[in-house]
Amino acid sequence: MKPPIFLLLLVMHCTLASAQEKKYKVGIVAFYNLENFFDTINDPKKNDDEFTPLGANQYTGEVYENKVKKVAEVIGQIGIDISPDGFSLLGVVEVENEKALQDLITQPVLAGRHLRIVHFDGPDERGLDPALIYNPKYFRVKHSEPLFVRLVNGDGTPHYTRDVLWVNGLYNGEMIHLFINHWPSRLDGENAGSTARAAAAAVSKRVIDSLMLINPQKKVIVMGDLNDEPVALSVTKVLGAKSDMSKLNAGDLYNPWVDFYSNGIGTVYYNESWSMFDQILFSSAFLNKSQKGFYFHAVHIFNKPYLLNKGGKLKGYPMGSYEGNAYTGGYSDHLPTYGILLKELE
Repeated sequence: MKPPIFLLLLVMHCTLASAQEKKYKVGIVAFYNLENFFDTINDPKKNDDEFTPLGANQYTGEVYENKVKKVAEVIGQIGIDISPDGFSLLGVVEVENEKALQDLITQPVLAGRHLRIVHFDGPDERGLDPALIYNPKYFRVKHSEPLFVRLVNGDGTPHYTRDVLWVNGLYNGEMIHLFINHWPSRLDGENAGSTARAAAAAVSKRVIDSLMLINPQKKVIVMGDLNDEPVALSVTKVLGAKSDMSKLNAGDLYNPWVDFYSNGIGTVYYNESWSMFDQILFSSAFLNKSQKGFYFHAVHIFNKPYLLNKGGKLKGYPMGSYEGNAYTGGYSDHLPTYGILLKELE
């Protein structure tokens, strides 16, 4: 069955004031940090005690069901103003297991899309992983694997963090490669973990470089909660991402989020201000607008008012699920991001 085509109509005005209408296929590629998306079952192999009914957060079945419903509400709305099917690809992080993802994609607001998932249980000490949720109308998985991020503590012992999820497949017939990341956090300050984030960035970069050696026109998307700003060395030096399209070489990554950051716009509250941690990067092959395949059009932050706190210290910032150990009924402490891809119809 051929995937349905949803059309975005762009009016191009010529110098004679007449109008020519062009039609495009549209693709929505999104990312969302789901913030502690645990189930309620105590897994002795994971440090998940606080997110159980008897744990510090009193994470009961009722709380879990509300959390699942709230997350489904958000992701169900991403991109629907552009395409009735919303996103075709959604990278997520802070997910405990496949059960939580299955509970999510079978919610009534999403069930009709028949979404599928790619997930691997990784080595993270809290048991949280990256995953991909995708619409099989648009994407067919060819290969997927977790990429291990090797870190060590100060005493030389291993430090286990989140894998990078690498998935490649056919996006409306085009081969694309996705790298879904959740780099080490800044819990102890801005510089804490910078070496670890650079190491995590290098994991994706090594695979991307190998792909580009074969063909610098490979289509690659890197997304995730990078826990670093778009101008950080992990992004600009390790990944080699650039914000100026005119300076990109074949195979380089384009970062469209620098202007957001420069204008004080972000996706998460950190250090008493907005930070632009949740990014989606596109390889240079997406930037040619005259190609027959999908090309990069724009990026956005999904920042609906209901996702934000209405009062208190965090007024105007994302409303997370918990304040301390008290459940707030919020969504996530991050806002989703998404990119729009276009493909001109003949």
